[in-house]
Amino acid sequence: MESFGHFVKMQRVKNNWTQTEFGAKIGINTSAISRIENGSQKFSKSKLKNLSELFQVEEQQIRDLYFADKFAREAYKNQCSDSIFSVAEETIKYIRYSKAKQAKIQFK
Repeated sequence: MESFGHFVKMQRVKNNWTQTEFGAKIGINTSAISRIENGSQKFSKSKLKNLSELFQVEEQQIRDLYFADKFAREAYKNQCSDSIFSVAEETIKYIRYSKAKQAKIQFK
């Protein structure tokens, strides 16, 4: 799996855009684009929808890659074991199920 920055770079290259051209389209300066692509700067969460439209990629795919990258970097920085990912998956399931509203039963 690629990093979010690598994904951004590959999509930019696929569209034959320079960093300057891409930056102008998304509203970020060239040096920031370079840092985003090499992973030394984070991409703004508020621009994810714009990015999905610009690259013509489902927003959910963009969001998943963005947050997976963010989570993986944080886990690595804090020297977590690989088991953290399966624990996180179970935690997400628990949160989803605990937040789900029970359906109302209608009696006729």
